[in-house]
Amino acid sequence: MPQLPRGGCWRAVITRARSAGLFAGPRGASGGPGCTRDAPSGAGELRGELDRFGGVSVRLARLDAVHRLDPVAFQRALQGKCAAAIQKWRSEGRVAVWLHIPILQSRFIAPAASLGFCFHHAESDSSTLTLWLGEGPSRLPGYATHQVGVAGAVFDENTRKILVVQDRSKLKNMWKFPGGLSEPGEDIGDTAVREVFEETGIKSEFRSLLSIRQQHTHPGAFGKSDMYIICRLKPYSFTINFCQRECLRCEWMDLSDLVKTENTTPITSRVARLLLYGYREGFDKIDLTVEELPAVYTGLFYKIYHKELPDSYKTMTGMD
Repeated sequence: MPQLPRGGCWRAVITRARSAGLFAGPRGASGGPGCTRDAPSGAGELRGELDRFGGVSVRLARLDAVHRLDPVAFQRALQGKCAAAIQKWRSEGRVAVWLHIPILQSRFIAPAASLGFCFHHAESDSSTLTLWLGEGPSRLPGYATHQVGVAGAVFDENTRKILVVQDRSKLKNMWKFPGGLSEPGEDIGDTAVREVFEETGIKSEFRSLLSIRQQHTHPGAFGKSDMYIICRLKPYSFTINFCQRECLRCEWMDLSDLVKTENTTPITSRVARLLLYGYREGFDKIDLTVEELPAVYTGLFYKIYHKELPDSYKTMTGMD
């Protein structure tokens, strides 16, 4: 991993802080793969990490005694030394600097912003600022712009009953499928199964993905875009014990009745018709099944959803 420029703005900040007695002493080794290693006498260091896209990440949480660092000295050091460091980063082909600031060190945001850093995103305990080093307008990807909601269409093929609820918090109490927002790192099918159980007490198993709705400027997503996914689930219990805090009503309804009723949402009505078609003609005509495949990133995997692919096509090496 290439080292961050020596004598640059971050070293200057730390050297000044050290002179004020904020640092116990130099470190003798890097903090991990991809970090610089530098232990000059009389100066501390702040480690920067080079990511796979050519950006440099600087994490203030790894700075010794950062909670006592003076933001005025921080800004003065940046203004005095940062230009040379940024120029060196540019000459080395770095495209951006990512500055990660813990919430308790938010006082450093204003000094960084005065030097051109911009907000990229925030989490519950930190914020991330960026400084574009490349030519022209920033080409850094934006942060997440969509929320993902998942509903479970729990259909019992033996009785032709479908599980539906009416939300307590809605202005119009229309029949719909139970569901909610997917948690970070949670698979779509797992979200559907979890939300169905939490709202209705019904245990189920993921069978397929049925539909995806995309809606922009969604009021319930803080004006961002919303992805709403409906999954087909198979029930493994049938006694309803619904959450009265979230649901006004919950029942097993005949699928034909759900198709006919006007007291439902447009997407529920459409998916009910899709289920009826699948029940009559075969679910293979409507199901998007899931398979796990290895990602291009070492050690990671992803889920892919598509119509069922015959095994002979999964393994074929050429065209006949």
